[in-house]
Amino acid sequence: MATAPRRPFFRRRKTCPFSGPNAPKIDYKDTRLLSRYISERGKIVPSRITAVSAKKQRELAQAIKRARFLGLLPYVIK
Repeated sequence: MATAPRRPFFRRRKTCPFSGPNAPKIDYKDTRLLSRYISERGKIVPSRITAVSAKKQRELAQAIKRARFLGLLPYVIK
């Protein structure tokens, strides 16, 4: 009983959601955009999960921290 050769698992390459011609700008006042990159516990989601490039991840983290400091986003979600 020979089995058919299995095809290797193909993982689609993720692209940065902030790069491209009509990508949204990272702004600390845009809380709806920033809240997509915060976990349900209030932590910043890592770039390996969100597929954000390293440069944009630094900008995103800075914007989230700035929005937290100004009270636009919570530090912790209970």
